[in-house]
Amino acid sequence: MESQSDLIEHSFNVRYSFWVREALDELTDNFTITDPSISGHPIVFASRGFLKMSGYSKEEVIGKNGRIFQGPATNRRSVMEIREAIREERTIQVNLLNYRKDGTPFWMLFHMSPVFSKEDGRVTHFVAVQVPIPKKSRRSGTGFGRNGVNSCDDGTMLREIFFGSCRREVCSDSVMEPGRVLALDSVLDSHNKVEVEEPCEAGETEKQRATTAIAKILSVLTHYSESTGRLVCVKRCSLSGMGRLGSSLIISLGRIKQSFVLMDPHLPEMPIVYASDAFLKLTGYARHEVLGCNCRFLSGVDTDSSTLFKIKESIQAEQACTVRILNYRKDKSSFWNFLHISPVRNASGKIAYFVEVQIEEGCKNQERQVLSPEMRQRSVVGAVRVAVRGSSMGAGTSKS
Repeated sequence: MESQSDLIEHSFNVRYSFWVREALDELTDNFTITDPSISGHPIVFASRGFLKMSGYSKEEVIGKNGRIFQGPATNRRSVMEIREAIREERTIQVNLLNYRKDGTPFWMLFHMSPVFSKEDGRVTHFVAVQVPIPKKSRRSGTGFGRNGVNSCDDGTMLREIFFGSCRREVCSDSVMEPGRVLALDSVLDSHNKVEVEEPCEAGETEKQRATTAIAKILSVLTHYSESTGRLVCVKRCSLSGMGRLGSSLIISLGRIKQSFVLMDPHLPEMPIVYASDAFLKLTGYARHEVLGCNCRFLSGVDTDSSTLFKIKESIQAEQACTVRILNYRKDKSSFWNFLHISPVRNASGKIAYFVEVQIEEGCKNQERQVLSPEMRQRSVVGAVRVAVRGSSMGAGTSKS
């Protein structure tokens, strides 16, 4: 059964040869690599330069979402621009204020590019390069500047107290309440002669460094994907675009913590195009072993054929159904699966996918569940429908 650390390990091991991490470690640039297919869109690689710049250790960064580096003065519009680029699976360059582990803010040029699978055109990773922007001008004043950054060298203790507190809020994956922000602003305003740092703009030097770094990183990833036969490329190939899930949909689906898979009825054999982390844990399979397969691989010698026929009839009639079926894990152990299958329609009302929700009957974890199995299944289907409809609406308005 795959844990989060196993999924992160496989994120690289399946796609690239063994030496890819060593090759990436030799690069002096500051960068991270994230995997949108894993729940939470976590960092799966962080360069030595990035760790030194941010003050975090490798163990503190791997498996975390990039928002842990944001803080109270990080421009929300810039963050939304990054999220939009992820949704549209495109490259972006933006000036961004981030925070080191000790709470000190710093300006950087954030350059992010997607990495595509040459086989099916889906995004496998995002590479993000961070180039520090040197301080260009300073002036004296009181309180915050227009971007809310307090960088006074004489106020180190004050900054450590308040920004350190803010960092803990961000690292706990919560949003600072407006009341606390106002309180912080009020206290800092009471101190005179606090030096203010104006927003920094990246120059051509920083932009060129970011572009060069991205090119080097993508070259390494492309090279080390050749030996595994699972090639990646900088631009999307149009070989198997059908059935490809967008990164924004994958990220939205990753927030659903129950066991489920998404199947595409428009492709031959109705293959699985998304599998949740909980499903992989339940069945013991790795993600690459599941994607592209029909759900029949869970059946075995004692699986009731009449139940399978009932599922097939429901799918053909485009109707939901719930069954109790004997399924098998990768290690050949069997389990009774309380299974629910339902069609999922896009924003235009057409069936885009079928979702299959699995609940192991008699599992000890069931005792801690407040909702009944039926309610849990319905909640998963509802969450998947919201994600799919939201993604299809966004795709309709995309500028790609």
